Amino acid sequence: MYARCVSLKLTPNGRAEFINKLETDVIPLLRKQKGFQDEITFLTSKHNEAVAISFWDSQENADAYNHVAYLDVLRTLSKVIEGMPIVETFEIIDSTSLKIASSAA
Repeated sequence: MYARCVSLKLTPNGRAEFINKLETDVIPLLRKQKGFQDEITFLTSKHNEAVAISFWDSQENADAYNHVAYLDVLRTLSKVIEGMPIVETFEIIDSTSLKIASSAA
C-alpha cells in the first residue's frame, strides 16, 4: 500500500473555500480513481497550511492518479492555494487502521 502526502499553502482567506472544494470536488474525484482507499486532510490553525494524505492499493495506482486526475485537483484548488504543492510518496509498512500486507522484510 502507498500514500501520497501533499503539503500546500492556502491563500489568506481560502480556508473555508478549500474545505468546501475538498468535500464537493476533490473527494468525489478521488473515489473514482482505481486503487484509491482513503484520504486524511489536516489544516493548521495559524498558518493556513494543509496536508492531505491519500492511501492507494499500489504505487502504480498512485502514479496513475498523479499523472492524470491530480491535474484536475490542482485546477479545482487553484484559487485557494498559493504556489505549487509539495508531493511525496511513501510505501506504507504498518497501520493500526488499514489492512496492510507488508512487503517489507
